[in-house]
Amino acid sequence: MMTNLFDQFMSPTFMGIPLIAIATIIPWLLWPATTTRWLDNRLLTLQSWLISQFTYNLFSPMKLKGHKWAMTLTSLMLFLISLNMLGLIPYTFTPTTQLSVNLGLAVPLWLATVLTGLRNQPTAALGHLLPEGTPMPLIPILIIIETISLLIRPLALGVRLTANLTAGHLLIQLTAMATLVLLPLLPAAAALTIIMMYLLTVLEIAVAMIQAYVFVLLLSLYLQENI
Repeated sequence: MMTNLFDQFMSPTFMGIPLIAIATIIPWLLWPATTTRWLDNRLLTLQSWLISQFTYNLFSPMKLKGHKWAMTLTSLMLFLISLNMLGLIPYTFTPTTQLSVNLGLAVPLWLATVLTGLRNQPTAALGHLLPEGTPMPLIPILIIIETISLLIRPLALGVRLTANLTAGHLLIQLTAMATLVLLPLLPAAAALTIIMMYLLTVLEIAVAMIQAYVFVLLLSLYLQENI
């Protein structure tokens, strides 16, 4: 039973070749590219407006040095939204339910923010490991605690995204299985579970978008500490 439930999170293969690479490339092909005309169609105009609004809201409180990251973090946001939303389509695979994929995105970007701080302002970056006014006997303990909290940030980013998407997918599958079981026995109860499944799908769409935004927002906060 549990094996069947978690089979949906296994990386699919074709002739022994893992298809997760193709699944991560496909979202880049779905976003329409802008044209060289003065006026684009409504879809491109709406897309450009949403991207510009997100970029403005994300980087308006940040210093000018951090604006160099606008292209990277905005592209990451669109990439994560695409992966999360495509995973809700039946007979598809969600790469962001794999902790390895999420850590592969979180660790390099987090490390880049840390190295940026150490290069631009090493004193302030190292000063984050020891709060000001700390008593002398507590200095070694606080340095260890702050170092662990710093190193655990990318793990928290990856686990948060993985856990939220996995839980939503499992709830939808459990509700669908309950609907199939109840349909021949209790049609009225099956109708309620169908309504619940649609509501869970809408909730999962919101979670897919929110978790992508939270992932990028936390990276921007880490960047803001180091510029």
